[in-house]
Amino acid sequence: MPDDRRPARQVHDERVDLPTSSTEELHTGYVMDLVAESVSLGAGGTVRREFVRHPGAVAVVALDDAERVALLRQYRHPVRAHLWEVPAGLLDVPGEPLQHAAARELTEEADLRAATWHTLVDFFTTPGGSDERIRIFLARDLSVVPEADRYQREAEEIGMELAWVPLADAVAAALAGRIHNPSTVTGVLAAQAARDGGWSALRPADTPWQPAWHRD
Repeated sequence: MPDDRRPARQVHDERVDLPTSSTEELHTGYVMDLVAESVSLGAGGTVRREFVRHPGAVAVVALDDAERVALLRQYRHPVRAHLWEVPAGLLDVPGEPLQHAAARELTEEADLRAATWHTLVDFFTTPGGSDERIRIFLARDLSVVPEADRYQREAEEIGMELAWVPLADAVAAALAGRIHNPSTVTGVLAAQAARDGGWSALRPADTPWQPAWHRD
């Protein structure tokens, strides 16, 4: 049984820079690179770790007045599947604020604009093998981009199907294993939790990523 007399510990991630003796770029890719580093773990000795260096990304849970979320059906070749996804994209414009990148992706992928933005949740996609980080925004008060102003899509984005799915149904699909995209699963579960809390836990849209790190 837990000892209820102990004060509850606040759980938070902590940034730590361990001594790195070497860094080697094994492959330079179009979007991401594969690197190897030798890092000292103290009592654990020095180990070599290979990981993918990634620019990061943003994603958007776009929620309409009926509490339906916009999902896009897109082909993803590495997993050989069409996945239902929230609008998302790379942080590939140097210096672009996270919210601006998210608004751009929402417009380009879903032909939508939003008047109200909040930070919903931040996460690392694969911290054991990549430094990719994603911020998911909650976008509300939506409007449709006029036909003449719409972005001309290409490659996998051509012909993407847009579906408006009740938030509760999207959550059920995630829990049942019917949808698998990490930003979608994380985003809809976080949106449901935020909604159940009366949206009081939402952070401002311009919240920097860095202050989320803590040091003891």
